[in-house]
Amino acid sequence: MRHAHILVLLVAGFLVQACASSAAREIGSAPGAPKSATPAESAPLAPSAELRSLVDAAVAADRERIQALYKDLHAHPELSGQERRTAAVVARELREAGCEVVEGFGGGHGVVGVLANGPGRTILVRADLDGLPVREETGVPWASRATGRAANGEETPTMHACGHDVHMSCLVGAARVLAATRARWSGKVVFVGQPAEEIGVGALQMLEAGLYQRFGVPDCALALHDSATLPAGVLGVIEGWSMANVDSVDIVVRGVGGHGAYPHATKDPVVLAARIVLALQTIVSREMRPIDPAVVTVGSIHGGSKHNVIPDEVRLQATLRSYDESVRQRMIESVRRICRGEALAAGIPEDRLPLVEVAESQHTPATWNDPALVRRVRGVFEQWFGAERVVGIEPEMGGEDFGRFGRTPERVPICLFRLGAVDPVAIAAAAAGGTPLPSLHSSRFAPVLEPTLSSGTTAMSAAVLGLLEAR
Repeated sequence: MRHAHILVLLVAGFLVQACASSAAREIGSAPGAPKSATPAESAPLAPSAELRSLVDAAVAADRERIQALYKDLHAHPELSGQERRTAAVVARELREAGCEVVEGFGGGHGVVGVLANGPGRTILVRADLDGLPVREETGVPWASRATGRAANGEETPTMHACGHDVHMSCLVGAARVLAATRARWSGKVVFVGQPAEEIGVGALQMLEAGLYQRFGVPDCALALHDSATLPAGVLGVIEGWSMANVDSVDIVVRGVGGHGAYPHATKDPVVLAARIVLALQTIVSREMRPIDPAVVTVGSIHGGSKHNVIPDEVRLQATLRSYDESVRQRMIESVRRICRGEALAAGIPEDRLPLVEVAESQHTPATWNDPALVRRVRGVFEQWFGAERVVGIEPEMGGEDFGRFGRTPERVPICLFRLGAVDPVAIAAAAAGGTPLPSLHSSRFAPVLEPTLSSGTTAMSAAVLGLLEAR
């Protein structure tokens, strides 16, 4: 009862926060938002007691199987573009659920499973496959001890620190539920196991390979993402902007190296790099409108080899985050201008000015949740879980390439919702000044298995059932 009381208080707090932040979510109507056709916005029909019973029974029957699948995926993470084993496991599970499966789609390890069940709408459900170059420190029995090859060829520990193992497990769970309840719905569900989300290229690769042309343009696309702040089993929804544009920028600050005892005979790139890092912070504070969300982060600085040697160059890696495309372009232009201007002020010759490269191939566009679709999905969730377990959340500056599924010429409506994965007791302790909650991408992030997996499976199944034609 103590845990239940805490959960009720936490959920109430989230609801109050959601109401208080409703004005912040108005950014969803900002210029530059993708324009998409929306499915019918009529209120979803309440699920019958029989259907709820069928879904609950299917989820309960598969609980141990889905937990075992999660632990297996968690213990064997693979880096972006290297998801060979992971893709094979997801393909096997979808095939056993009754889907027609295509492997290796998109020139990599993409998996597509189709569950066709008569005429009706087509719903796409997506989960991402890749892990991160993080050494796990959770201490759970199924912790990862796997390694992979980083982009530079070096061996690195790997971990599912962003919850993609949760996403895959819930995708498979939903496939099994929908197969078990196919007498109650009509239409087609396309399950997508997408590689390389963490480097922002997987969705684009699958779409450019003809995902919609081969498997049909979906009426809408759904995805869930676990949350490192919401209580386990609580669902978070948001209309409009959900996740941000993310651009990776590589900067090579060039100088003229020499002996540390004779700085006057050099052009020090270390000092210049420091000036550039500080100057970049003025992009948001002095160049962007205060009402335009934007973030500039310099996450890596490398240069030099010895205490008394001034190097020839220093390398910086930065990320730029925004929602609006015009803001994105202004930020990129500002980075180029500042790097050039600071170098000229430092006396760097024209042939040694900084090199600024924006990794366009890894650009992650902002995710726009179709408002009509979100309202319909939220209505489904409230009918299945109760309004107290469905909360409004705020836009985030993290990136997610799921947004690309809604940015093709077909303008497919999409909805990315959040799945709480944190023990309510840990949330209460952190709020009281105890141990802070590990964030996504943290080496200590470990989702609570239940009710996370069961809630995610039920939520995705209910959302699909609420959008398909009922029988």
